[in-house]
Amino acid sequence: MTLKANRRTKIVATVGPASESADMIAKLIGAGVNVFRLNFSHGTAERHAQVARRIRKQASIAGNYVGILADLQGPKIRISSFRNDSVELSNGDRFRLDLALAEGEGDVSGVGLDYDALCSSVFRGDILLLDDGRIRLRVDDVDTNAVDCTVVVGGKLGSRKGINRLGGGLAAPALTAKDLTDINSLAEVRPDFVAVSFVSNAGDITQTRELLAQHRLNPAIIAKIERAEVVADEETLNSILRAASGIMVARGDLGVEVGDAQLIGIQKSLISKARRMDRLVITATQMMESMISSSMPTRAEVFDVANAVLDGTDAVMLSAETAVGKYPVEVVAAMADAALGAERQAVTRISGYRSDRQFSSAQETIAMSAIYAANHYGNVRGIACLTESGTTPLLMSRLSSGLPIFALSRRAETLQKLCLCRGVIPLFFDASAFDQDDVEPRAIELLVDGGYLQKHDSILLTKGSVQGEAGATNIMKILPVS
Repeated sequence: MTLKANRRTKIVATVGPASESADMIAKLIGAGVNVFRLNFSHGTAERHAQVARRIRKQASIAGNYVGILADLQGPKIRISSFRNDSVELSNGDRFRLDLALAEGEGDVSGVGLDYDALCSSVFRGDILLLDDGRIRLRVDDVDTNAVDCTVVVGGKLGSRKGINRLGGGLAAPALTAKDLTDINSLAEVRPDFVAVSFVSNAGDITQTRELLAQHRLNPAIIAKIERAEVVADEETLNSILRAASGIMVARGDLGVEVGDAQLIGIQKSLISKARRMDRLVITATQMMESMISSSMPTRAEVFDVANAVLDGTDAVMLSAETAVGKYPVEVVAAMADAALGAERQAVTRISGYRSDRQFSSAQETIAMSAIYAANHYGNVRGIACLTESGTTPLLMSRLSSGLPIFALSRRAETLQKLCLCRGVIPLFFDASAFDQDDVEPRAIELLVDGGYLQKHDSILLTKGSVQGEAGATNIMKILPVS
């Protein structure tokens, strides 16, 4: 029997016009998508709910657990529109950002915008970045209702493009009126994850969780790290990580604000910090951008995905590549291949992480001990974790290992949330349906039948002495497959 090849790093794919049909969703699941992202910057609540039902149906047909991530739009600060849709700016031109200009009144001399706090947020000498940094303006003068600038880097500027300040500081509340409306619609989507855009403090996460609870929703909340001032303030960043279930390294706006050269180290630091704090982490933005129109990735894109995997990210994300690209299935397959290639490197398989740290619970002790034992006992082919809440497999996944972690649970909500967790394979298993003496052989039978184990292998199994109780994992065994 040939055992299944298990990719540890998860893939998040954005749904859009190119990928929202039932047939394409089925193909993307087959190609390796673990979580589908619904981008609430586009589309209606009804459309998202319809796509979510489609995803659930196709995942059920495939026999896979596939997560759904609802990504809230957040306060993207944008200029308003031009009379002719765009203007051409040259270096040295004067350009005015004028709060008094209405939609459609912009021209080569200036444009309006939707951010009333601009004049109190910028100062002479600041650099403003428009259209993801493609256009750069230097602030020359600030008055009550307008900011006068000189074009430093010119080019074509279209209507409704985003605006950032180099170094950050243009901060609006993370939850807009649109986000509040979208949260009210999520009862129809029932997402496993909700991403909050432009998070500035832990209160943004707490507020989101409380609003979701009003609709009896308890998804894992992902904080998108996009603001330079957040990564510059360790206390703020730590508080956000403690409040959230995970983070997204959102390299678009973050890269614009801090600069691409600084972003390299920040990505590595954020991934490391998230893993140390037992939080999930997604690396996102332009990972295989060329495949929007090309059937093959560039070598640089393959290296970008591989480096994120080597950094320890739980998941890598595709945006326009699958939402509007010409080759959604091919790009998922290419990303999966890049991740698998990186995972073959020894550095991804064994680490000494936490070897010098005291554990805080029996559950954590078992989780850490299981990974250490599995990494050092050659005949073990994986770790089977009987779990209620999903905490033990999450803790296990924070350590590097080349072995799969099989999360066996009767709770669909737990299994759905583990779709994003690196190295974890969620499988339905109701231990309460068997006599206590039958649980272990039945668990092994499930893994053998699924093609994960074969005769003469060994499996490391963790469970609680009291079945069905969350946080009670306190037993570890090495069991032969016979």
